[in-house]
Amino acid sequence: MTDLTRLQTGAHARVIQISGDKRYLSRITSIGMNIGSRVEMLQNEKKRPLLVYSRDTMIALNRQEAQNIKVEEEQ
Repeated sequence: MTDLTRLQTGAHARVIQISGDKRYLSRITSIGMNIGSRVEMLQNEKKRPLLVYSRDTMIALNRQEAQNIKVEEEQ
């Protein structure tokens, strides 16, 4: 298990855990990032927001937000 910021571009993973305050959790789950959902890392460049594809939606997350999302990489 690792946080979302450590996935390389093109990697696929499954969300295992999401931590944060109620506001953060509400926002993240409302855009489709739920425990068990699959994600694909579209862009992970240093000092830039992460671009993640999940449930037919492209999601931009800043690095602080992405550190609260724990994933398990799939092969």
